[in-house]
Amino acid sequence: MNTITENKPKSIELKARFSMFFSQKNLMRWWHHFMIEKGFLLCLLGLLLGRAVILSTLSPFALAFIVSVWYLRRDKVVALICFSLIGACTYSIMHGVYLVLAIATMLLLNIIFFHVKHIEKLLPLIALISTFLPRLCLYAWEGPLTYVQWMLALVEGVLAAVLLLIFMQSLPLLSPKRYKPTLKNEEIVCLIILLASVLTGLTGIEWYGAQFEQILARYLVLLLALIGGASIGSTVGVVAGLILSLANIGNLYQMSLLAFAGLLGGLLKEGKKLAVSVGLFVSTVLLSLYGDSFDYIGAALIESSFAVFLFVLTPNALISKIARYIPGTVEHTKEQEQYLQKVRDVTAHRVERFSSVFKALSRSFQIDSNQLKDEDIEVDYYLSNVAEKTCQTCFKKETCWVKQFDQTYDLMKGVKSELETPSGLSKVTKHQFENHCIKSRRVIDAMQQELSFFQANQQLKKQVLESRRFVADQLSGVSDVMENFAKEILKEKENHEQQELEIVAALKHVGIELEKLDVYSLEKGNIDIEMVILFQQYHGEAAKLIAPILSDILDETIIVVTEDVSPMAKGHSFFTFGSARRYVVSTGMAHAAKGGGLVSGDSYKAMELGAGHYALAISDGMGNGDRAHEESMETLRLLQQILESGLHEQVAIKSINSILSLRTNEEIYATLDLAMIDLHHASVRFLKIGSSPSYVMRSDAIERIEASNLPIGIIQEFDVEVVTAELKPGDYLIMMSDGIFEGPKEIENVDMWLKRKLREMETKEPQEIADLLLEEVIRSQGGMIEDDMTVLVAQIDKNHPKWAPIRTDASFYPAYSWQ
Repeated sequence: MNTITENKPKSIELKARFSMFFSQKNLMRWWHHFMIEKGFLLCLLGLLLGRAVILSTLSPFALAFIVSVWYLRRDKVVALICFSLIGACTYSIMHGVYLVLAIATMLLLNIIFFHVKHIEKLLPLIALISTFLPRLCLYAWEGPLTYVQWMLALVEGVLAAVLLLIFMQSLPLLSPKRYKPTLKNEEIVCLIILLASVLTGLTGIEWYGAQFEQILARYLVLLLALIGGASIGSTVGVVAGLILSLANIGNLYQMSLLAFAGLLGGLLKEGKKLAVSVGLFVSTVLLSLYGDSFDYIGAALIESSFAVFLFVLTPNALISKIARYIPGTVEHTKEQEQYLQKVRDVTAHRVERFSSVFKALSRSFQIDSNQLKDEDIEVDYYLSNVAEKTCQTCFKKETCWVKQFDQTYDLMKGVKSELETPSGLSKVTKHQFENHCIKSRRVIDAMQQELSFFQANQQLKKQVLESRRFVADQLSGVSDVMENFAKEILKEKENHEQQELEIVAALKHVGIELEKLDVYSLEKGNIDIEMVILFQQYHGEAAKLIAPILSDILDETIIVVTEDVSPMAKGHSFFTFGSARRYVVSTGMAHAAKGGGLVSGDSYKAMELGAGHYALAISDGMGNGDRAHEESMETLRLLQQILESGLHEQVAIKSINSILSLRTNEEIYATLDLAMIDLHHASVRFLKIGSSPSYVMRSDAIERIEASNLPIGIIQEFDVEVVTAELKPGDYLIMMSDGIFEGPKEIENVDMWLKRKLREMETKEPQEIADLLLEEVIRSQGGMIEDDMTVLVAQIDKNHPKWAPIRTDASFYPAYSWQ
């Protein structure tokens, strides 16, 4: 009893070890180690290629394979030669003798060309000579050489050279470490040729009348037709059938059978293994009828049955693993998506690291509060320098700076403060200082002399601090942009299954069948939906029907962003739908150059920046003509590029000022009038840098917008004053250059005159308002244009889509109603 209980755990342990050893993972590891790394697979291929013969006498396969292995994996060439000779001897003794002579010739040529630098270029020639000469010697041994024998030997040599190039493309695919995730079409064809050549070595081996090479060829066609579809399946069938037909001319019809089976099986691949197998049987029955008797049909059906049996036994995991290397398959697509996701993750991680670096740099440039409170220390240094030049040799030094230190320090500090004022030193302070210091005159002169250095040092320090603050703001802005960019990279297409079901049901109810629906984003104000639809005849259903339905379902106004309608009936039409802005802006511009010239120093831009923002800008360069035009255009060009990059408008303007002030020593500056309109909330932010006032014209009042800032490029550091205003539908925004605002010379109150002219206008079109206002200013100057003039008018209004939403009923699709 004890023996039984002791043996039972041992049997369980042995069973566990046995199952572990024969698990799929261990079997795959064993296969890879023994067959690939140890090179036994190459030996097995060499054994079969040694038996491969085409056209009854030619055998270019074995030597071409040996030469390619000698070049690519030389450590396995000895074992390969041994197995190839064994395979050749199983076919015939003379065939083995021929292979021995060919290998000997190959080794002799390698010795001769050993010192050649690029020997790989000579490998096809080595294969050709090593095949041609031994075959010619054997023909000469049998009797006098004929033209046919010369031609057969030459053809065999050329085939060996060609097969060498093909095998060299295929061998890296069987290497222990393969890093390329996909196969090129050329590599797939080369691998198929290698496998078909190996199958040729099975010629003559039969089982119940079924030929092994035909069974494996059909199995290969089934496998690759299921994986790669009709194109890969038919290609495999043609290549394998052609090579096998050369081995046995009587089986020439097999090429048609394999090609048709690959084509039909590939077309039926959606039905999985069963449908592909049916395609093989159909091809076998149809093409076997070309035989002389019904015996061909029986043998062909047996071969196809064995092939299907092997095909059914093939694990799906192995099929999926092979499919990862074939372009166009689902598995390959998933592999590429995983690779792209990894690349996105790595890129986003690097961008985040750069963002952190810029954030850290921004913090390092930020000004410490203690740096702004060290004025007393600077004053101490100033008074120390004065005392060193005046009090160092005075006999009352100890009395003033030791016994009466506080009194002396306060008096000298008071003198310094009054010397900095425009009125200068007062008589009272001067009298007090003279009573305290016996060298008061000399000390005051020294303080005045040092004061200029002190003020210059203070100004320089202030500029450095302002520059640091500006750099910190810029770095912080860049960091924010990069952080947002990293988030965009990582943003995946979210799963909106519930909304997709509701959209499909609603469109199906109105008779629209979707071929494809992708919902990328349902964020308010940033809807992104793509559809592929089949229309018999397209009559604008996307804008008239689909967009209103989406607007009703998503509770947001949706419009057609892009549409690509197929010109054919029942063709695939592609549509993209997105959020409509709550407000739209219509603009009008009018400008005139000084003296009626062609080139104006004023420049203007109206640009939509995305994310629901619209920018209006006017820049006035210094002076007139080409130089002023270049300055204003450069300012607006920089502004557009920086705003489109995502930086905040205040940081953008400071960046432009820094660029323009540092790029040259000449005095170059330009004004900038910028209005940023939010199309979602109808708010506007004005940033006016040395520009003229702007006006917001409402139905009941006209509001003046102004700010006091120096033009861009004059000083390197300045604060941008921002003025905000709320707009309503129908409001007008009028922006102008100084040529408009300062043009009417004879009018005392230009502001009231402009407001009156705007109120008296009967038109509501922005372009007409701009034209009329420019005309009134020119008339006020007696028809003369004394300066560059630019006026920009924008009207904001609610966005009213052409087609209104259709109110759908939940009863249309009760199963998909929102929870």
